[in-house]
Amino acid sequence: MPAAKTEGGHAALTALIASREPNDGASMPLEESNASYVIIRHNVRTYRSSGVVEVIKSRDEAEALLKKFEEWQTSADRQDGWRYFFEKSDLKPGMDPTEATHRRQSELAIRESKHSE
Repeated sequence: MPAAKTEGGHAALTALIASREPNDGASMPLEESNASYVIIRHNVRTYRSSGVVEVIKSRDEAEALLKKFEEWQTSADRQDGWRYFFEKSDLKPGMDPTEATHRRQSELAIRESKHSE
């Protein structure tokens, strides 16, 4: 059973991640079932990112988990500007979120440097 909402909401969301059941990807097109997705927590007011929260193995699973994050997020956390989104990634599902954040940031820096040349 998911944890109760806490002030800030992030602890409850972390507990929700740990308790979720994986999606086997059987109902998706092959391309979507082979793709991984990262869920990212960011602040729309300050433009600050908390980084990758989870690396998921399918779009359907990412969409479902994102909805759960929104359900479990406290109103105070949301009013402070914190939001979640997901994007397609080549990172390995289940990898450590801190490592995933560092790798994603490195990839973004490389992309930005190529566009500025």
